[in-house]
Amino acid sequence: MSEELDAIDTRILDLLQQDASLSIADIAEKVGLSSSPCWRRIERLKKAGIITGQVTLLDRERLGLTFEVIASAKLQLPTRENLEKFEREVLKWPEVVDCATVTGASDYMLRVVTTDMHAYDDFLRDKILSLGLVSDVQSRIVIRVAKRTTAAPLGLVSQHAPVR
Repeated sequence: MSEELDAIDTRILDLLQQDASLSIADIAEKVGLSSSPCWRRIERLKKAGIITGQVTLLDRERLGLTFEVIASAKLQLPTRENLEKFEREVLKWPEVVDCATVTGASDYMLRVVTTDMHAYDDFLRDKILSLGLVSDVQSRIVIRVAKRTTAAPLGLVSQHAPVR
């Protein structure tokens, strides 16, 4: 039997998405609960797999990671074995911050972050193309990011969505 996600759960999730460093006491105060029931709700949301982790977001520009590329990759032969091999390799590459299998002319879309164009060229030659699996890579250099968020759009979630 699953419980339901109510307005307080949604508010807790929203607060945690905005700032995961908030204390239980701070969250409890903002949602109108005492600390213990608030902590129990958060633990329930973790156990249900809705909260999957907490991270610290870094300013890539201040770290010198200013070159970002959206790359589409097409495999020479998109067999199950080749798809799995490509995905195993992608997991090893820290430059790839997002990778998704897609429909259409490409098999994958990757978001790649490096220090500059030369580092991206090295990544492309030494990692992606050296696999011998990829027949085509189309690279789009990101000029400016208009929006970027890690937050789930909680406004689209029904107030009574089941928590399993």
